Amino acid sequence: MISRLHRAFYLYWRHLSQQLKAILEYQTDFFILVISAVLTQLLGIVFLKVVYTKIPDINGWQFWEVAFMYAMIYLTEGIGSLFFEGTWRIGSLVNRGGLDVFLLRPLSPILQVLCNGIGMNGLGNIAMGSIIVVQAIIYMPMHWTWDKIAITILLLLSAVVIRVAINLASNSVSFWTRASRNAFPLMVHNLSDFAKYPITIFPVAIRSLVTFVVPFAFVSFFPASYIFGKNGTDWLWALSPIVAVACAAIAYRIFALGLRTYESVGN
Repeated sequence: MISRLHRAFYLYWRHLSQQLKAILEYQTDFFILVISAVLTQLLGIVFLKVVYTKIPDINGWQFWEVAFMYAMIYLTEGIGSLFFEGTWRIGSLVNRGGLDVFLLRPLSPILQVLCNGIGMNGLGNIAMGSIIVVQAIIYMPMHWTWDKIAITILLLLSAVVIRVAINLASNSVSFWTRASRNAFPLMVHNLSDFAKYPITIFPVAIRSLVTFVVPFAFVSFFPASYIFGKNGTDWLWALSPIVAVACAAIAYRIFALGLRTYESVGN
């Protein structure tokens, strides 16, 4: 089992490194993508700051607490783009028959899909997201213990798994639509906008949607609730690892079912 996991990680990094070499051949595009991602996040934070100059808090949440949630959305998005951009290319692979190559290789198709591309804009999202997360933790007074540090790291890892699993599951719908363009993954992706703010400010229907159906709340809101010691539904943070495992299992199952329906494109 350990040898299989080691081989999978080795092959993943070898494939990813080849993608990186190809991208770095065009350094101008690389810097444009990174800078554009950084500017996008900066504009979002500036907008948030302007809002807080007029409103002291949003339903009991202060500026840096909401900034933390905002940054978590972009941080996990950046990790998904940089290391698992292949999830967003499933539609093109299905429509053009590109999965034929993956199926002929003696490697796991899902492993090849995950490392089939690098979104360099993710580097900018990771950089800015990490800076804002650290700043939020520094500016908000709190007592840190080794237990809290360990749980915080676990919540951050769970958030990344949940985000990548959502991307994989939503893009796997392309196995059934088979269209050259699929709006469904983008629609699911845009639901993360609700999780940039405290979900308690939204109606019950939206809170239920981003908690139990497309659990973006476990990417930002519930980790923030635990870290900043918020009352109310903050106990749900304890479910984050379980939600992460469940999301990964469901996404893998959807991908596997979709792969069974794959018929290539003929010629």
